[in-house]
Amino acid sequence: MLVSQILKTKALQDVVTVTPSLSVAEAAKMLSEKRIGTVVVSRDGNSADGILSERDIVRDIGARGAGCLANPVETLMTTKLVTCSPEDPADSVLQKMTDGRFRHMPVLSDGVLVGVISLGDVVKAKLMELAMEKDALEGMIMGH
Repeated sequence: MLVSQILKTKALQDVVTVTPSLSVAEAAKMLSEKRIGTVVVSRDGNSADGILSERDIVRDIGARGAGCLANPVETLMTTKLVTCSPEDPADSVLQKMTDGRFRHMPVLSDGVLVGVISLGDVVKAKLMELAMEKDALEGMIMGH
C-alpha cells in the first residue's frame, strides 16, 4: 500500500498549516478547535518548514512555564523534518515513524506539501490490508 492510497481514504484532505510567526497560544487553540495533534509550519502554505505537535507545546510549558505560549511557533517547531512522498510504501513510513518516535509525517510531492499522514492512518490501512489478505486466503482454502 502506498501513501497516496492512504491519503485518499482520509476524511479531511486539507493540510492545516500555521505561519512561523503565529503565537504558540494561537497554534494550541487551532489544534484544540480542529481536534488534531499536529500542524505543519509553513511560510507560504505550500512548503513544510517545520512541524509543531501538542507534545512540543506541553514539554515547553513543563520546562519553561506558561509564558512560552506568547512565543512564536518558530521557537518550538521541529525543523529537521522527516517527510515522505505519495509514492512511498506504507511500510517504510511506518518504520520511519517507529524509529524516529513521532506520529505525524508531512507528505511532499516535488517539494510541495500535499498531506500529512499519521501513525494511526498507517496502522488503519495496514489492518484493512491484513483483513483483505485474510479473506482472500480463507476463500482460497474454502475453494471460493
